[in-house]
Amino acid sequence: MQDIQVEPVLTLDAVPEDFQAEAKGVSLRDVTKKYGSFAAVQHITLDIAAGSYTCLLGPSGCGKTTTMRMIAGHEDISAGDIYIGDTRVNGLPPTQRNTAMMFQNYALFPHKTVWDNVDFGLKMRGLAIADRRARVSEMLEIVGLTQFSDRKPAQLSGGQQQRVALARALVTRPQVLMLDEPLSALDESLRVKTRGELRKLQRQFGMTFIQVTHNQDEAYSLSDQIVVMDHGRIDQVGTPVEIFSRPLSTFVARFTGDNNIFAGTVTSTVADTQGQFIQLEVPGLGTLLCLGDYGQVGTEAACCIRADLMQIKSLAEAETSGCGPATNRVTARITAVEFTGYVTRVSLAIERNGMEVLYKARTPDWLTTSFAEGQTVVLDWAAADCVFLSH
Repeated sequence: MQDIQVEPVLTLDAVPEDFQAEAKGVSLRDVTKKYGSFAAVQHITLDIAAGSYTCLLGPSGCGKTTTMRMIAGHEDISAGDIYIGDTRVNGLPPTQRNTAMMFQNYALFPHKTVWDNVDFGLKMRGLAIADRRARVSEMLEIVGLTQFSDRKPAQLSGGQQQRVALARALVTRPQVLMLDEPLSALDESLRVKTRGELRKLQRQFGMTFIQVTHNQDEAYSLSDQIVVMDHGRIDQVGTPVEIFSRPLSTFVARFTGDNNIFAGTVTSTVADTQGQFIQLEVPGLGTLLCLGDYGQVGTEAACCIRADLMQIKSLAEAETSGCGPATNRVTARITAVEFTGYVTRVSLAIERNGMEVLYKARTPDWLTTSFAEGQTVVLDWAAADCVFLSH
């Protein structure tokens, strides 16, 4: 028997021209979902463009899967409206929404072959046998499973099972495809490979993809739009670059990257050629400058700096180079150095208040330095790279 661990290869040039779906956008208007007195999703308003790839990103229990299931029709909404294209789909069953869902656990029929699993949705829709055979054959070729068509799910690897689930969802030619944590069961190397293939599939088919994930790397690499959710609400919507570079809240900054966050009180705003800077008075640390549009004096807020945007210097180097007026500077002691491959993570404790901060460097760069655990150093970062967080 052929080795079942060999992962198949997508054959995107096998996609027939008439396969591409007429993609539809999705709109949610003030949507709420309650279970008794508990609100799992609260007053969500969101637009997802037709033909785009959107990731709902957030920790477990934030409401992202519930939101996707409401779009698919697997959960009833408690209030609000959902539109797919121009059609208000409140109350419509899943079969009338022209959507498909790929479940986290794949939900394959264990007693059916690969062919029969992929054929199931078409059979339920009453397509003629000849049309079903043609579509299933095309889809198995696309996902590289033609030679596995007579096997049962238990005879397949995890990656192969995932492709069966994907083929079963795509074969019905939905206008919107929803994916619930589709890569969570795969090992790291296969996960990276598969997420690239998902993006290629989405572009090839031209349909709207909505994916639930708690992994920011997946969201960054796949999305046109990221929707960050927390406690049943949308915290921020933006492109991957916007979410990564300009988080709007402490939650987004903490969840989506290695950001060092400093909480304090707004004391003033300062205009500069680089933009508008906000001064924060941080307890036990002093004044920090950050870039922001507006901050009301006297209000509590925070700022963040990405760990890779800091500069590390020896005490002697810092004394020689000085510190510019639009630069933040702290003295800290290195507490740990963690090699993670291409990147080295350096943990430090700020001398003035003991706060733990993180510095990241390319490993080749770090290996050229003489810094070591226990050493006291200086961290500098430009105020223009320091992002104001209003909440």
